[in-house]
Amino acid sequence: MNSLLLPLQGLLVGFLASVPLGPIGVICIQRTLNGTHRSGFFSGLGAATADTLFATLAVFSLSFMTDFMNAHKHWFTAIGGILIIVVGFSIFYKRVRRASQRRQTRSSLLSDYLSIFFLTLTNPAYILVFITLFAALGISSEGGQTGGNLSLIFGVLVGAACWWFLLTYAVNKLRRRFRLRHLWWINKITGAVIILFGVLLVLSLVVDLGPVERILA
Repeated sequence: MNSLLLPLQGLLVGFLASVPLGPIGVICIQRTLNGTHRSGFFSGLGAATADTLFATLAVFSLSFMTDFMNAHKHWFTAIGGILIIVVGFSIFYKRVRRASQRRQTRSSLLSDYLSIFFLTLTNPAYILVFITLFAALGISSEGGQTGGNLSLIFGVLVGAACWWFLLTYAVNKLRRRFRLRHLWWINKITGAVIILFGVLLVLSLVVDLGPVERILA
């Protein structure tokens, strides 16, 4: 029974951990509106994959990796903040194209996936979110079998992927209501918001702004 429960618990954890809409979610929404559903979804899969790696560290208690990330978290925060600012400016100045002008290739989908994957990895503090969620559900790797833990991790990946699919699917359905002028304003507003996220993240290195680093995910 426990072997069936673990992947379901993992699915719930992955879904709940992905729901908060930080800059990653905003970027996925923007890519869906300006590109295609696949563009937004593949971007979300990048975040889901990175989150699954964080969940793996949390489940298997890979302390040496966790200690390394904690020891260099300021570098991760700085890199993440700068990357977010760069992405924000690229969105702010992005040209709006008609649906007939949009082209989706495998290389662009891979770029969407990898860009969000590496951007999400710059926030190792998100491991704490999974540790908290696992603890809340009474999940522990101590005494657990490797197969059971792997099924839990797989559930996290599926749960996170389900969230990103549902979010981008809903946004894609609403996209028909937007004209080019609306998309232009969405790019400007979205870009400005993402730039602000990045600036706050960088400022958190020198000014105590509270748990600002967690807004990255």
